[in-house]
Amino acid sequence: MRDPSGRLLRLLSLLQTPREWSGTELGERLGVTPRTIRRDVDRLRELGYPVHATHGNTGGYRLTAGAAMPPLVLDDDEAIAIAIGLRTAAASALTGIEDTSLRALAKLEQVLPHRLRSRVAALSEAAVSLPPQDAAPPAADPAVLAQLAAACVTREKVRFAYTAAGGRQTRRHAQPHRLVAAGRRWYLVAWDEDRAAWRTFRADRITEPHRTGVRGPQRELPGGADAVTWAMDALAGGSGTIRARLRLHLPAEEAAQHVTAWQGVLEPVDDRSCLLHTQSDSMRFLAYRITLLTVDYTLLDPPELAGHLAAIAGRATRAIRPFTEP
Repeated sequence: MRDPSGRLLRLLSLLQTPREWSGTELGERLGVTPRTIRRDVDRLRELGYPVHATHGNTGGYRLTAGAAMPPLVLDDDEAIAIAIGLRTAAASALTGIEDTSLRALAKLEQVLPHRLRSRVAALSEAAVSLPPQDAAPPAADPAVLAQLAAACVTREKVRFAYTAAGGRQTRRHAQPHRLVAAGRRWYLVAWDEDRAAWRTFRADRITEPHRTGVRGPQRELPGGADAVTWAMDALAGGSGTIRARLRLHLPAEEAAQHVTAWQGVLEPVDDRSCLLHTQSDSMRFLAYRITLLTVDYTLLDPPELAGHLAAIAGRATRAIRPFTEP
């Protein structure tokens, strides 16, 4: 890459990814020698960019935090992704981040080239989001989510305080894997270092996160599952203070074709029926989830859920009355 200015911008873009780059890797990407990379890094430092360098076989270059955030260098896809993310955050977002998202979006759209601005507008116009099932806003702390997200990308182990459903607080040591948004809540899928097992943590119950600086190995979820499937399975089987049990009127093997992990966990009973165990923090949302079942069922417990299901059935009956009355 012969153009020094263009090479500096490209080098800055590479250094802004959350990893370390060796001089050889950067040289191969930019088509120059490691010596040229060293000179370019010195030039970036003169311009105020805090580029950290470590020596040795495992050493390399990375951009560190400075007194002020340096200008970001984004390619087209990155700029569009950030703009769409900010629009989503401004609409439903995390608690306390709506105004911040709008300010950041205004700054970004002001400098977007016309070709990108039209693509962002088209995506925003064509895409809609379902409203949350519960009226209460999400309680996840954006600062906590930001730290956990960075740790997911770099495979960095973290320590944090965690408050269980019963109110008991513990200290946890984990390697974050993915953040999953489910309805109005965020969940962290992570490898629990103390228990040597995969765990799913509610992000709004995580406080005092501390990144240790220690990177863990690349880990894959059991069975090759993706983070969304794993989190939904964990939530259906073990999360929530309200538990429900239903009898499905078909065998477990057949029911498995109609019931997703998000809806609950199946337990075989006999060759004609099975049990569905499901949980949630909201009775109303639990009833909504059950009404999405496409098989016949009988509610076993809790009895309080019957009223919520009856209310949903009543609304549906009244809605179709004009089409069913003679």
